[in-house]
Amino acid sequence: MFAEDDPRLGQLLDGIVRLAAGELDSRIEVSPARDEIDAVIMGTNLLAEDLQIIYQELEQRVDSRTQLLNEAHEAMRQMALTDPLTGLLNRTALVTALTEAQAADGGLPPALLLLDLDGFKGVNDSLGHSAGDQVLTMIGARIRESVRVTDTVARLGGDEFAVLIRNTTPARAAGIGNRVLAALKRNLELENTRVRCGASMGLRMAEPGQTAEELLMEADIAMYASKADGRSKLKVFEPAMLHARQRRNQMVGELREAITGEQLVLHYQPVIELATGKIEGVEALVRWSHPTRGLIMPDDFIPIAEEIGIISVLGGWVLRTAVEQLRRWRDDPRISQELSMRINVSATDLQRLELVEEVRDALNDAALEPALLVLELTESAVIQGDELDRYTLASLRQLGVGLEIDDFGTGYSSISYLRRLPVDRVKVDRTLLTALGSDPAQPALIAAILQLIRACGLEAVWEGIETAEQAEHLRKLGCISGQGYYFSRPLPEPEFTELLVRQQVWPGQA
Repeated sequence: MFAEDDPRLGQLLDGIVRLAAGELDSRIEVSPARDEIDAVIMGTNLLAEDLQIIYQELEQRVDSRTQLLNEAHEAMRQMALTDPLTGLLNRTALVTALTEAQAADGGLPPALLLLDLDGFKGVNDSLGHSAGDQVLTMIGARIRESVRVTDTVARLGGDEFAVLIRNTTPARAAGIGNRVLAALKRNLELENTRVRCGASMGLRMAEPGQTAEELLMEADIAMYASKADGRSKLKVFEPAMLHARQRRNQMVGELREAITGEQLVLHYQPVIELATGKIEGVEALVRWSHPTRGLIMPDDFIPIAEEIGIISVLGGWVLRTAVEQLRRWRDDPRISQELSMRINVSATDLQRLELVEEVRDALNDAALEPALLVLELTESAVIQGDELDRYTLASLRQLGVGLEIDDFGTGYSSISYLRRLPVDRVKVDRTLLTALGSDPAQPALIAAILQLIRACGLEAVWEGIETAEQAEHLRKLGCISGQGYYFSRPLPEPEFTELLVRQQVWPGQA
């Protein structure tokens, strides 16, 4: 038994109240008596210790759960702002960064660089999406290496990337853009092959009050202006581009209809054997017979066809139509010339393994020998091409069709490439003929070019001949063939057929 006035009872009651209130670290002092009251006190202390351990474990669990939740939240936030393939920011994050950069006080304005890869679709189609993903990852890394640490690189989707250039001037921003452009022109080394993807770029300097979406739209307009101007270059936004973009958007839908609605036509320009003045071949040149705008030249719609991914459809139509027409000319008893047909092949088509089969099928359907077809390839596409391009060229060569480099002398000329490429002929660009008669050095330059081509075992075709004097000069220097308005402009099929029936021979030849 214990006395009701024992002070330890008050201490015990006070300890229990504090324990109930959550003061788990409080303890009740045990007396030397070690009686029943002390036993209850020790039990209460043990209970407090157990509760304290349990509470600490619960706290640790809550802290751990909270940390996991925070990490998951951060991971989800990163997923919402990051491109999972390249690790770059995505469009949402870029818009936020653009908005913050525009709102920043002081310093120079930001600029936005937008770029779209040239030829990437061919990589996906020919090598597969796994290789395409590798290329996108490598491209993202190259862009990041080419810009400053203060700049932000993003992948907007597909093969489109962007760079937010902070605190910059127009000249500095253009310099960064050109550095990126140069980096992307280098070949990419994949496991079993080598590919190359250039880029068309648009640059927009930010102006006060512009929203992120406005900057993106105008950089995009500049980027499409780059594509329309030959690709793989940097274009700075200009207000006049807005009208061009509106016109382009209108033409996109109309061009799709043109291909299916029989609005495309071929005109034909003769290729002349300079030694005799006789027609030895014909080049098929596509035109768009627009119902309201009249005849539209290829420079105005071929870049659009490349941009929207229908250049191969258009090229396939040209191939089939041209070889079918050659078949009709060969079956016409009034025409005795042995003609070859030349058609232009885009850089995009060289990236398609199906091209060789399409050429074979078109020739078989028209019952034509492969040697009667000559494919013209731009010099830049052939020389800057990757291993896939060279494989396609070798396959076409094995098929037996003729291969001709077009626009030779426009900036990429190399004797080493001429000797290595599986081509038969070289068509020299018209610009190298314009100064003949006015520049004393031009005759020697022309002679040197022809000697170079012959030394490589190739035949020379010179385009852009406009006078009898030019034709005669080239003939005397040993140029095999020529083409140009001196002989004939490109003609619709009925007029060209009349030319063949007349067996036209041009004067001034030996």
